[in-house]
Parts: sequence; C-alpha cells; structure tokens
Amino acid sequence: MLYREAGQFKTTYEADQAVFPILQDRVGVVVILVIALLIPLIASDFVLASIMIPFLIFAMATIGLNVLTGYAGQLSLGTGAFMGVGAYACYKLTTFFPDVNIIILVVLSGIFSAGIGIVFGLPSLRIKGLYLAVTTLAAQFFLEWCFIRIPWLYNYNNSGAIEVPERTGLGGLVLAGPASPPVTRYYVVLGIVVVATLIMKNVIRGRIGRTWMMIRDMDIAAELMGVRPLFTKLSAFAVSSYICGVAGAMMVFFWLGAAEPSSFSITLSFQILFMAILGGLGSLIGCFFGAAFIWILPVVLRTGLPEIGIDIGAETVEHVSRMIVGALIIFFLVVEPHGLARLWQIGKEKLRVWPFPYA
Repeated sequence: MLYREAGQFKTTYEADQAVFPILQDRVGVVVILVIALLIPLIASDFVLASIMIPFLIFAMATIGLNVLTGYAGQLSLGTGAFMGVGAYACYKLTTFFPDVNIIILVVLSGIFSAGIGIVFGLPSLRIKGLYLAVTTLAAQFFLEWCFIRIPWLYNYNNSGAIEVPERTGLGGLVLAGPASPPVTRYYVVLGIVVVATLIMKNVIRGRIGRTWMMIRDMDIAAELMGVRPLFTKLSAFAVSSYICGVAGAMMVFFWLGAAEPSSFSITLSFQILFMAILGGLGSLIGCFFGAAFIWILPVVLRTGLPEIGIDIGAETVEHVSRMIVGALIIFFLVVEPHGLARLWQIGKEKLRVWPFPYA
C-alpha cells in the first residue's frame, strides 16, 4: 500500500514530464543517495577500494555502452579500447598540466575518447549488425596495439605502463596517487557517476535520445521522418565513447593506480557487454544492476559459501562465477531480453496495483 500513484495529480507540464513523477520514486532516489553517502561510515577501506569504487566505474562504463547499443542500436565490442583512450589521454593531460585539478582532467579526457569514437563510428553509416560489431572489434585491437607500440603515450616508461602521480585538490585533499585514501576517491567517483547518470537520463528523454531510439527501432523510417542518420549515429558514438573514456580515466586514477595495455583488453569489453545484457539493454538502472551482479557475485560467493560450511578456493569461485553469468546471459536472452531492469519494472508495476491486481 506504500507505492501508490493515486492522488498525485499533475497540474503542470513540468510535473507531468518530471524525471521521477511519482513521489515514492523521488523518496527512493534520495534514500539511495543518502545510503551511498553514508557507506564510508560503516565500510572498511577494503570494501571501498575493492568493491564500491570499481562497481561505480563499471556502472559508468556500462552506461556508455548502453547509450550506443541499448538506445541507438549500434553494436560495439570496443568498449575497453575507448576506456583506454580516456585513461591514456588523462595521463598525458596530467603530464602537460600538472597544476590542474585531476577531476577536471578526468572529465576532459573523455573528449579525446569521443573523437576516436566518432572516427570508428563512421562505418555505421554504411554497415550494421554483426559487420559493425566486427568493425568495433578491429578498433579494439588497433587501439590496444597503439597503447603498446607508441611509447609517447606512456611517457617512454620502461615498464610500458602508466603510473598515476599524486594529485591534490579540493582544499588539499589527495585525490589521486598512492597516498590518496579510499574514502576520498570513493566520493569523487560517486559524484562523477551521479552527475553523469542524471545528465544522460535527461538526454535520453530529450530530442537526441528519441532520435537514437528511432534509429534503433527502424532507421529507414526514421530517415524518412527527417532524422539525420549521420548526426544521430555519430552523436551516439561520441557520447558513448566520452562516457567510457571518463570511466577508463577513473579506473586508472581512482582505482588501479597504474595500468598496462592489457588492462583494456577485449576481456574488459566483453565484461562490460555482459553487464549491459544482464542489467538490461536500454535501461540506465539496469547498468547498475548488471555491474553490481557481475562484480559483486564473486565476492558474495567467496565470503558466503564458507559461512554455510562450503570451503571453496579462489580459482573455483572464479569458475563458478563465469558459469553462473554465462547461464544467466543465455536465460535472459531467451526469456527476458531486457534483463534485470525489466524484472525490476514488473515488480514495481505489480506493487502499484497490489493487493488488487488486474485480471
């Protein structure tokens, strides 16, 4: 009886088109944000650094892929490479502008990834489906080759890796580097992810988002109605690559601390794709569901099974996690293509009419 729309009247167009038109949804979002802000008070540094920060970063990268694949209908297997472009771009920016706040450089690094995304998105004007996926796969291998073979990108480091220098800001806080506390990095990542999610929610509900979905559903009909495929597809590649680039920069500067080219391999691209499929293509909240499920599942198995008397090794946990994720991907593709987000939506619809469900 708590989740009811009855009695909540809309008297203005703004209220009717609000991002969260139902009061309970607005209250729920506020509660989630408050819990996210209070997590460092009860969680250890290990939980923040190994679970919460990577979860938010992967959710951000999944949003980027979902913009391109879920909303615009353009298949991509190069997410890891676009994340790498953002990471290496941020590393070079810290070299050229050592006194600029690292948060600003992380946000700006996505611009370089967006430019690369536009270049590799040009084939989408002529090809689609599996052929476009192969094109983005070629982008993955080409960019990964650049990360290895162009020493200028990693400042001619003998190890071939990029190492995060110590950077301060926001009143002297250490935001990046070995001395940066996990709490500070968590709040920075949380702020970037929340702002990016709200912006993308409004973009998708606006004109640009509607044109993406029109191209996804039927590109020929959309073109006949006046939608420009050139701008629509390339804007989807640009926005998606930008978000992935920022996620890649956060991955290195606020989580790993250092990275090699193998950190942005095809394995990362498939991992982000699996998160999008499980969470639900064409859903922002599904990005968080998918990232949470795939990233936190091994942790739950590793800590939960010994509690019930099942002793299991780390390598077995990894194998079991892959088996579960693979089985669920097949299940959702066959039974519920919209993933966990659709199950969440069905649950909310049932709750809104409970205890008087429609026949």
